[in-house]
Amino acid sequence: MVSETVDSLATPARQRAAVFCPTPFLTVTIEDVSGSPDIHIHAGGQGVWVGRMLRALGVRPVLCMPCGGETGRLLGPLLEAESLAVRAVEAAGQTAAYVHDRTGGERNVIATTEPPPLGRHEADQLYTAMLEAAARADVAVLCGPASEGVLPEDTYRRLPADLHALGTPIVADLSGAVLRDALSAGVDVLKVSHEELLADGWACDESTPQLVTAMERLHRAGAAAVVVSRAHEPALALIEGRLLSVHGPVLQRVDHRGAGDSMTAGLAAGVTRGVAWTQALRLGAAAGALNVTRHGLATGERAAVDALAERVEVASLDAGVRRGPR
Repeated sequence: MVSETVDSLATPARQRAAVFCPTPFLTVTIEDVSGSPDIHIHAGGQGVWVGRMLRALGVRPVLCMPCGGETGRLLGPLLEAESLAVRAVEAAGQTAAYVHDRTGGERNVIATTEPPPLGRHEADQLYTAMLEAAARADVAVLCGPASEGVLPEDTYRRLPADLHALGTPIVADLSGAVLRDALSAGVDVLKVSHEELLADGWACDESTPQLVTAMERLHRAGAAAVVVSRAHEPALALIEGRLLSVHGPVLQRVDHRGAGDSMTAGLAAGVTRGVAWTQALRLGAAAGALNVTRHGLATGERAAVDALAERVEVASLDAGVRRGPR
C-alpha cells in the first residue's frame, strides 16, 4: 500500500525533487532548558534531512519511504506538520527510532532500533513510488540505507539506470557498496565526505592530492560531477573537467550533524533552479554552513542560505596539485 500526504501528485513538476529515503527514523532528543528536560520528537534520517533543507530552499520534495509499526505511524503527522510530502509504503517491520540525550551539551545515545529489512513486495512498492515521483520531478536524490540488508542487493544498480531512462537528473549522497552499485549505472552529481572516501578505500589519506585522485577515480567509475565535503576545510569539486575548491564561511558550531545532508540539498536545489555549477556549489556550502549553527538537523531559511551563498568563494584548485598514487 502506498499513501501520500500533503502535496498531491498534481503538483507542478517545476522545482520538485523526488527523494529516495529507504530508512527513515523517529527521533527523540532530550535537551536542557533552564535546568528542566525539554523533549523534541521529529522525523529523521538522511532522506528526511535532505528533504527538510530542500523545502527550506523553496523546492517541493517528495519523500519516498517505508513506514511501519507504532513509530512509523507517527512519521506522517510529523512530516505533514513540516509541509513535507510523503509517498509512504506500508511496511510490516517497525520504523527505526532513536533516543538521544543532549542535556549535557553532547549527544549521548540512550537507545536505538535498527531499520528492518523490507519484504519483496514492500521493496517493489518503494521502488515504484520513487519512479513515479521522479517522473514528475526536476531532480532525483538518492540517499543510502542506514544499515545493510534493508533493500535487495540490486536496488542501487537498477534505480539509477531507470532514473536515467526517465530523463531525471540524479544527485546521490551514498557510500560503501551502494555507491559502487550506483556508479555502475552512473549519477549526475555525487556528494561524498572525505571520511567516507577513506573508509571505502577510495583515498589513502585526507591530503588534497589523495582526495583529488579519489575524485578522478569516482568520475571514471560513473559520477559525472563529484563534490567532497571536508568538515571545516574547504570542499572540493570535480565538475566538467575542472577541479574547484569551495570556501564557505566558518561559523560557530552548535551541532555538525546534518551539515552534509544540507549540502546535498543545496546542490539538488541548484539543479532544480537550473543555475550554473558555481552557484549550485555556493548553495550547497551555504546550506551546510548554516546547519551547524542550529540545533535542528538540516534546518534553516532560504533567505539566510542565499545570503550566505554570496559569501562563498569558488576557486580553481591549484593546477600544480600533485595527484596521489592511483
